Amino acid sequence: MPEIAEVARTVHFVRKLLVGKTIAKVAATDDANVYGKVGTSAAEFQKHMTGKKVVDAGQQGKYFWIIMSSPPHPVMHFGMSGWLKFNSEHTYYYQPKKGGKEEDWPPKFMKFHLETKAENGEEAIEAAFVDMRRFARIRLVDCPASEIRKVSPLKENGPDPVVDKDVVTFEWLREKCRAKKLPIKAMLLDQANISGIGNWVGDEVMYNAKMHPEQYANTLSDEQIKQLHTSIHYICSTAVDLLGDSDQFPEDWLFKHRWGKGKKGTSNTMPSGEKILFLTVGGRTSAVVPSVQRKTGPVAKEMSEAEGAIDDEKPKKSKGKKRKAEMEENEQAEVRPKQTTARTKKAAVKEEEDDDQVKEAKPQVNSASNQVNGGRNVSKKGKSVKDETVGGTPASKKVMNTAENDTGRRRSGRLSKT
Repeated sequence: MPEIAEVARTVHFVRKLLVGKTIAKVAATDDANVYGKVGTSAAEFQKHMTGKKVVDAGQQGKYFWIIMSSPPHPVMHFGMSGWLKFNSEHTYYYQPKKGGKEEDWPPKFMKFHLETKAENGEEAIEAAFVDMRRFARIRLVDCPASEIRKVSPLKENGPDPVVDKDVVTFEWLREKCRAKKLPIKAMLLDQANISGIGNWVGDEVMYNAKMHPEQYANTLSDEQIKQLHTSIHYICSTAVDLLGDSDQFPEDWLFKHRWGKGKKGTSNTMPSGEKILFLTVGGRTSAVVPSVQRKTGPVAKEMSEAEGAIDDEKPKKSKGKKRKAEMEENEQAEVRPKQTTARTKKAAVKEEEDDDQVKEAKPQVNSASNQVNGGRNVSKKGKSVKDETVGGTPASKKVMNTAENDTGRRRSGRLSKT
């Protein structure tokens, strides 16, 4: 996901390639998620952008905006996989593969494509906003350019540690930490507290500050908060100054050595030899160097259990206990009506992870039959059947499975049906 540095990279190229130019043509593809969820439409975007001049661009954390010659102004968020591409220059933070196939233009998954006027002997510039996963957001804000940060969605977000250095002070951070009884990394990832810090930046800050990511924020000493404050500004400012170009990141950064997880022939270690441990914390994969990031206070139970994986326990014993607990959980889930299954919870966590925008409404998925028939299934004969679930399985399927597999023992709801 693009974070503070990657968004700064986009703002840099908007200023370099679009500022001072007039938008001659705009083509927008309507998308109920990208436009619709924030009260805009592709038609409205196309109408209000065509013929206007680009004056400037700005950023607050993971949000960025383009200031036009008159309101409304587009305010955008990349979500998980969005990006603003240009036909004249490679701007993505991943380098293209050597000898790879040249990308089509306009590119796939385009949400809007604009073209500037060819003026003053310069060729026209084309830009395209793309998003494969459709978690991006494009909206129009009808206010003076100087007021953009004072209206939604930016007013609900916390200060940007680079743009708002005078706000993100040691005193400000200490007050935040004292008021938050939650893991310190979770506090930093909450965009309502501070804008722009995502998963990899959060891990980098934690490593630089030598802090355990799950230690509670309100247990940090003043000395630790001072170090955290220094690390936030150092990591964010350095990454932004380098426009998110990881090739130029310092060699002792965690970022340079964390991406070998699960790859054959790679070792997850720092140059000094310290091992990198990957832990799932609050639905996010966190890279931690246990020998550096030591606990000095209470941590969340989830992290404590995960960290125990590095102890010298026998794998078989651990797996046996885990398997037994899972089987017991499965059996309980099977006999309790309308119980939320672990699989459903995992999907919900994943969706929440994908959409980290403050107070952003999540997609509402309703089947056509449920909308028409008030949430009930209707059989071919016209009889209404209440859609009850048992352990996450529709009652009708449960009866069928019991009849077909009556072997005298309970069948786990997690096992695949054959």
